Amino acid sequence: MSLSRRFLILAEGSFGPLSSKTANACIRYIPDEVAAVLDSTSANAVVQDVLGFGGNIPIVATFADGMRYRPNALLIGIAPAGGQFPDAWRPIVLEALRAGLHVWSGLHTMLGDDPEFAALAAASGATIRDLRRAPPDLEVASGRVRDLNATVVLTVGTDCNIGKMTAQLQVQSSVGQLGHRVNFAATGQTGILVEGRGLAVDAVIADFVAGAAEALTIEAAEGADIVLVEGQGSLIHPAYSGVTLGLMHGALPHAMVLCAQPSRTTIHRNPWVPIPPLSDMIRLYEATMDALRPAPVIAIALNTFDLDDRAARAAIERVRLETGLPTTDPVRYEPLIIAEAIAAFHMERVSGAVDGMA
Repeated sequence: MSLSRRFLILAEGSFGPLSSKTANACIRYIPDEVAAVLDSTSANAVVQDVLGFGGNIPIVATFADGMRYRPNALLIGIAPAGGQFPDAWRPIVLEALRAGLHVWSGLHTMLGDDPEFAALAAASGATIRDLRRAPPDLEVASGRVRDLNATVVLTVGTDCNIGKMTAQLQVQSSVGQLGHRVNFAATGQTGILVEGRGLAVDAVIADFVAGAAEALTIEAAEGADIVLVEGQGSLIHPAYSGVTLGLMHGALPHAMVLCAQPSRTTIHRNPWVPIPPLSDMIRLYEATMDALRPAPVIAIALNTFDLDDRAARAAIERVRLETGLPTTDPVRYEPLIIAEAIAAFHMERVSGAVDGMA
């Protein structure tokens, strides 16, 4: 990660716990690189007031207000369904490029391909970084991950936008503190922004999704005992299940961590799709992996942001009893419970105590 970045995060009308995933991750994991958030609907507050974390990073009403905090880059702070660029934001991006600010975007719309944006960037010396731009030389998967010595752990979910990236980032340092060399493999635009490397697999042509996941996992395994692969989508999501399966088959995890939100009973924006009990989801994920590499679900990461403390703790205990697995909210509470499950699985695997996990 470049410590010289200083972002004005554009989240106009969309800054919130669920509506600004990219902004929120930057505020949580690289707060020193965030100058301010631009959202006129929340202006004159600080991010702590909106998100419940992040401290005193200011929220401003206009681009001019944001420039007072001396940013050198504008970051598109949302990851909307379909990843399209909001037309209403065009004047702000134009203003930023005229001012010489670099523009970072994780949208499916490639801002660098826009002639007007590109011309202004060239004139001002700014750069446009499209985090979802896929490299041209991807290959199909061929099972090369089987040759790695590192233990690969993938987060999977009951739904999208439920904490798969966050769970891995939260447990990463705890796994390291337990004495293991650990790397994070970013598979989405926000993870790439935080980690400084990776590949947005949901922008890859379908035939190459597993190959991209394979390449990312191999890269992350260099110098690592444990690779934490960022999951995407859900096997039961009517729109995004394809990228989930591609990740599973490309990364070939030895184990999985299931992410869920206790209060969510149907797929987000798809109320016609009920979310099955977690025990059923565990069986689905394990059965799907079984043909290529047996990969048990070894822990549960819950997202309890919308529950009070008593309800959150009750949900964690309920899931622990239902599944028999280590369970916690790794953001709200100590992530060590999940880290210990990962470390214990790794040690069993390298000692040969776990059958079929080579």
